[in-house]
Amino acid sequence: MSNIRVEDEAAIQAVLVASYKAWEAGDADGMVANYTADATAIMTGSLRGSRDVIRQNMALAFEGPLKGSSTYNKQLSIRFVGRDGAIVISESAILFAGETEVPGDPRKVNATWVFEKRDDQWLIAAYHNSPVLVPEQ
Repeated sequence: MSNIRVEDEAAIQAVLVASYKAWEAGDADGMVANYTADATAIMTGSLRGSRDVIRQNMALAFEGPLKGSSTYNKQLSIRFVGRDGAIVISESAILFAGETEVPGDPRKVNATWVFEKRDDQWLIAAYHNSPVLVPEQ
């Protein structure tokens, strides 16, 4: 891997960590700060078609069912697509207030993060998750 890709991977990791920390703080603005304006998110069967819609939905969730929550995230892979694209696959779950570990596999999801490099900055262009039903084969 070239030094550029090492730097790109570190930059992508920093974006993910910032998003996770913002979630833990209940900060919807911070959570989407590194999303493209036209980002999409598909979660639990719902399509959120822009950074603003994602932020609005997360703000409501942080005031309600996700108040005090954090996330479990385990990166499974990163693959670069051309010079300005990357796909990150992770296993994730929501840790509700007071939880320190995921209580079981039914709460875990496989997540796909699509990153785009714009003006030398890696941004999240799309996110999608799906429940973990069958172990990887």
